[in-house]
Amino acid sequence: MTSRQRWTLICTVIGSGAVFLDGTIVNAALKHIGQELPGSLVGVLEGQAYIVSGYLAVLAALLILSGALSDHYGRRRIYSIGLVGFAATSALCGLAPSLEWLVVFRLAQGAAGALLIPGSLALITHAFDGEARARAFGIWAASTSALVVLGPIVGGTMVDTVGWRFAFLINVPLLAFALWATRTHVQESRDTETTGRFDWLGALVAALAVGGLAFGIIRGQANAWADSAAWVAIVIGVVCLVLFPILMARRPNPLVPLELFRSRAFTAVNLATFFIYGGLYVTFFYQAVILQGVLGYTALAAGIVGIPIGIMLSVLSTRVGTLAGRIGSRRFLVAGPLLMALGLLWYVRIPVDSAPWPAAVEDPSSLIPPIDVLIDVLPFSLLFGLGISLVVAPLTSTLMGSISGRYSGLGSAINNSVARVGQPLLGALIFIVISATYYASLGSLAGLDTADPNVRRAFQPLNPPAAGASEAQIAASNQASLDAFHLAMLICAVLLVIGSAVSWYGLRERSAASIVAAPRGATADPPGPAGRGASR
Repeated sequence: MTSRQRWTLICTVIGSGAVFLDGTIVNAALKHIGQELPGSLVGVLEGQAYIVSGYLAVLAALLILSGALSDHYGRRRIYSIGLVGFAATSALCGLAPSLEWLVVFRLAQGAAGALLIPGSLALITHAFDGEARARAFGIWAASTSALVVLGPIVGGTMVDTVGWRFAFLINVPLLAFALWATRTHVQESRDTETTGRFDWLGALVAALAVGGLAFGIIRGQANAWADSAAWVAIVIGVVCLVLFPILMARRPNPLVPLELFRSRAFTAVNLATFFIYGGLYVTFFYQAVILQGVLGYTALAAGIVGIPIGIMLSVLSTRVGTLAGRIGSRRFLVAGPLLMALGLLWYVRIPVDSAPWPAAVEDPSSLIPPIDVLIDVLPFSLLFGLGISLVVAPLTSTLMGSISGRYSGLGSAINNSVARVGQPLLGALIFIVISATYYASLGSLAGLDTADPNVRRAFQPLNPPAAGASEAQIAASNQASLDAFHLAMLICAVLLVIGSAVSWYGLRERSAASIVAAPRGATADPPGPAGRGASR
């Protein structure tokens, strides 16, 4: 490995690792954000959902456009702009005065993150060739996973001690170093054949489709479908969703070239990504909320339970990526989601009286988990961690090996967009299930009129009730939240099984390793399996 190749890995690990670390820490901070930030326009769970779903919706809508910009203007240049933008918006999030402003700043952060993610894969793709590229992606995967392992510990400790705002502010120094290293040591690359014409209309329609549906469904359910803005947003989202493929077929320079999807492998891996990563992101969001808001875990404890997943990714990613490059990806992409689904089925049985873990750095004795953690949570982490370790590297190997090197930025951006669009869309539908199940159970158990807006403001799904609730009402709220959580995990398990079935049916070892013919007559590069990360 040359010095330039080493620095390329370092820069992409730090930059993309900061984005992954941010997601881990933000999940740990959701309970504290909901309790500490005032909100006048949105409810607590609604605001928490926007903080996660809104960020991912903007990210998904702009990823493909940013991939095209990266290919045309230079991958290092766009990656550098993304580093600056993500650092600036992270600072704004850390200084947000209200829940509504935090949602706005998270939307801006998603736009900045869209410039970062496809660039990291494209920079590695063009710095390495052949088997060295597969090994480089494996090293990148293991290194970013190691950062994610630290995320729960660092994030939970910061949230419980210094405060949730540092979960965002910590990004600034990390990304400043990554920017220096990128500008100093990384080689520029671009597609010299690109026309420079960008489908801004397609990007806008995609953003309105995903954002309109996600916002409309979440807002409508949170307000008992009495908010006209929710219905307007849903109508806009549906119209744009129908219009998008028609627009892509007619535009001279479409945001998403439909001819890419003529490849069975490329189509199958993106469809599988939609279900697998949609279920994954929804799981992590609701897990973070339920452990802290209902079961009583500290932010540190809620983060630590995810460490086995990060460790498995760190240890297994390079090995699995190398093995997938030799024997093919299909069997990994079938077995991995099934193991993840088994982990979620274990969560379906978690009881409301599962003992909380009050882990705190200042009390070393509290760092020893109760036996209930080992029974109710650890099996999930082990099964889910093993499953996702079998998925991430083979998925990227199939993706990056099925497209021309000319379209490495665009191809990875499409897959990243598909991965992240699943959470806002599928998560919004699951939000309906969560809310409906919670309020139905709460009304049955506590005898409350859950149609009353005052009751809904005082009792939010998967969060502690407002001050003044009786012990019986708190117990009923906790049980209702667990009922809703169980159903959400069951739905996510079904999504993972669907993703596994798509991989089994859609991928063939020969087609999974082949190259998608480049659009408009471009010459395809030799196939080079990559490691993890295209859709993380």
